[in-house]
Amino acid sequence: MENNSQVFMNPYTDFGFKKLFGTAPNKDLLISFLNALFDGDRKPIVDLYYLNTESLGAYFGDRSSVFDVYCLTEDGTHFVVEMQRSDQPYFKDRTVYYASASIVKQAPRGEWDYNLTDVCVVGILDFVFPNGEYPEDSYLHKVMLKDTNDHHEVYKKLAFYYVEMPKFKKKENELVTMQDKWLFVLKNLCYLLTQPTELQEKVFVKFFEEARIGLFNEEQQFAYMVSQKHYWDNHNTLAYSFEKGKKEGDVQARQEVAEKMKAAGIDKKTILEVTGIESDSEV
Repeated sequence: MENNSQVFMNPYTDFGFKKLFGTAPNKDLLISFLNALFDGDRKPIVDLYYLNTESLGAYFGDRSSVFDVYCLTEDGTHFVVEMQRSDQPYFKDRTVYYASASIVKQAPRGEWDYNLTDVCVVGILDFVFPNGEYPEDSYLHKVMLKDTNDHHEVYKKLAFYYVEMPKFKKKENELVTMQDKWLFVLKNLCYLLTQPTELQEKVFVKFFEEARIGLFNEEQQFAYMVSQKHYWDNHNTLAYSFEKGKKEGDVQARQEVAEKMKAAGIDKKTILEVTGIESDSEV
């Protein structure tokens, strides 16, 4: 039965991200998303197959991280895609670790000439890097090894792409490129009631069908419910937004948290307790 307050699932949940991008039947969604994200910056991905994420030694006990996708493309490029829900002191270290593990896995037994294939780590961040590391209007960052003097690319086979999702603020009528459309739908999916007219490409028709909660079977409904609970139990995500509002007197920050919880089907009493909003008319 479809939840009246939420038509499409939250892609920031473990279940949601894996269902949409981490399964072989939906690899066309992942291919479209990655090609749109790179926007011609890399050779277009034609096909890929999934590798075992556990082979990278990922630690799944940390629910603030959704490490879902480890795949190999037809040209031999290794991709690691991670949804990161809250800022952590060593987040960048972890992405370097994932890249390093993927590099080490390429070493065969016996003699070898160290000719590596490309490794690319994509981090989709539900937070903004602290201390104003990047300008407010800059949300997509490509990081590579460069010479500090003339800034030329020293090594082209290792790349990190970080997307600061909160900085992406385009509305439906401002979506021009496929990159615009994918970032919009990832950020706003669980708040939408219908598929926007601006997102009518075949890949999005499938995306919205896969994300529609009312089409889940009983097992998927339960798995999503548990995953959604874990998402809202994430202390760092809620505490950061709440403390920001409390310390800075930022009512808008608390209201944003309340709106997210309401869209996720959280009851009003819990919303008031978590956010500290005094009037239920504001929820």
